[in-house]
Amino acid sequence: MGFGSYDESEQKDQNVETDDEDAVNVHQNDNDGEVTFETEKSTDELVDQLQHMKSQDDDD
Repeated sequence: MGFGSYDESEQKDQNVETDDEDAVNVHQNDNDGEVTFETEKSTDELVDQLQHMKSQDDDD
């Protein structure tokens, strides 16, 4: 058997009993809210701070 091959006899007639109550609801915690923040720093200062943080991560 090559990579990705499977024995079809192992794959047929597989009945799986599922219960929707036990399923994961991926939309259970969806949030349509809004995030806002205020800062006294300019965009340039924030970008400089971000670059500084990134350079510290690179040094580690």
